[in-house]
Amino acid sequence: MIVTGCAVGSGAVVKGVGPGDLLKLREGPGLNHNIIIGLPDGTRLTRQNCVTNNGKVWCRVSLADRPGISGYVSADYLAHR
Repeated sequence: MIVTGCAVGSGAVVKGVGPGDLLKLREGPGLNHNIIIGLPDGTRLTRQNCVTNNGKVWCRVSLADRPGISGYVSADYLAHR
């Protein structure tokens, strides 16, 4: 199930990246922003706010296990957990 709504503080999980690939956690909402780290499928996140940039939805997230690490990911790869 792909997330289109944006409930602040809700749990999310990385889904659909595929084996051997990573979802890029970026400094800002868009492909032009620097990559902080890569997140494999199954990574547990806490969603903050979401924004639309060039027709794509980006959500600000933090790692559930390491809340100090936060950035933006494409909403296409988030599922409810």
